[in-house]
Amino acid sequence: MSEREMFALLMELWRDLRDPGFLWQVMALAICLLLAWALSRYGRQQAFVRAHAEHGALRTFGTGSLKRVAFPLLALIFVLIVRKAFRLWHFAPVSLFDLAVPLLLSLALVRAAIYILRHAFSGGSLLASSERFIATAIWICLALHISGLADPIVELLEQVSFHAGKQKLDLWTLLTGLVTVCVTVLVALWLSGEIERRLLASENLDANMRVVLGRLVKAVLSVVALLLSLSIVGIDVTALSVFSGALAVGLGLGLQKIASNYVSGFIILLDRSIRIGNVVAVDATTSGVVTQITARYTVVRTLAGTEVIIPNEYLVSNIVRNESFTDSRLRVAISVQVAYGTDLDLAMRLMREAAQVPARVLTDPPPQALLTTFADSGINLDLGFWIADPQQGTGSVRSEINMAIWRAFREHDIEIPFPQREVRVIGASPATAGAAVAPPSAV
Repeated sequence: MSEREMFALLMELWRDLRDPGFLWQVMALAICLLLAWALSRYGRQQAFVRAHAEHGALRTFGTGSLKRVAFPLLALIFVLIVRKAFRLWHFAPVSLFDLAVPLLLSLALVRAAIYILRHAFSGGSLLASSERFIATAIWICLALHISGLADPIVELLEQVSFHAGKQKLDLWTLLTGLVTVCVTVLVALWLSGEIERRLLASENLDANMRVVLGRLVKAVLSVVALLLSLSIVGIDVTALSVFSGALAVGLGLGLQKIASNYVSGFIILLDRSIRIGNVVAVDATTSGVVTQITARYTVVRTLAGTEVIIPNEYLVSNIVRNESFTDSRLRVAISVQVAYGTDLDLAMRLMREAAQVPARVLTDPPPQALLTTFADSGINLDLGFWIADPQQGTGSVRSEINMAIWRAFREHDIEIPFPQREVRVIGASPATAGAAVAPPSAV
């Protein structure tokens, strides 16, 4: 339908407003819309129950699309039937029905298109959370264009203009620029999300390199989309030089720490000194598994289940003990003291056998028992063994081996001594020596 035909239709509609028969059109159109809304709501409830009962992805997608277009399609069918009846019986003018038909058809098409695009985007995207708002905004623009009211509104917005430096702007330019920026940025985010998803699924690249490439692709595409959309609208991108200078000064002064964390994050990701899954110890109290590395911070999950958020700058400028940097295997040592009269060969053999009880202990290299010190109260023995999963912690395997050593020593009568002290007084009589070692009486 051309603009001239739409203008003639609006003029006819204006003439019909003074005709009493126009009220019949309004009543009939209201009944059609109300009936379509009731039927679509009832069908939506039934389809929801069937979709959840059958749990089919394709059926769920079809049910969702049908819910979006049910109301405008049913209303369109009812309006076409009523318009045909009005023309056959010459009951009243049908100009209002002629205007409602393209509006309802465009509403159905817009809702279906936005729903399909939402499934093309990621689940947490802006389109998924703002589907109804975006569809309504697009339909209002189409409705203004179909009704012929778009040109007068555009001319009114163009008359409100102002200057931003040497650039002359008006409300229409700002509105189109905002829409263009939103669309291009959404497309860039969707494209970068798809690229990042493919990179993370690739097994040929290192995990840190996949994260770095995904972040770089998202940042580059976002900046390119923003600059491209501004150029399409007609805004001079060189006007952003002042803003860029102010941003650089802000980074150098107030945002120095934040910028340092971001730079440190890319350094960690690029040099691969810390990777996701590594067992690290930051200080005496913070140790655990690296679960996430972002541009600003790194998340370490401790063995107690607490997640510690560490700024990347701290990891770059301080000493970090990485227990699985080049090798995921970890050596664990257990110290045991036995009495001086113990058969050391038997005790060390029992300790090696106790280390073979847990399934987590590796057989290559095998557990090894060593004599370390001749202490005051006994002989110190160390049992060293290796595990391949330090991210699971060492407390359970230590406890299991200690219990096995305790049982084995008890069965073979091997004594684990405790500190004892004997005081002797040289050159004193026995009575005096007994008084010297006697405990003091209470005062």
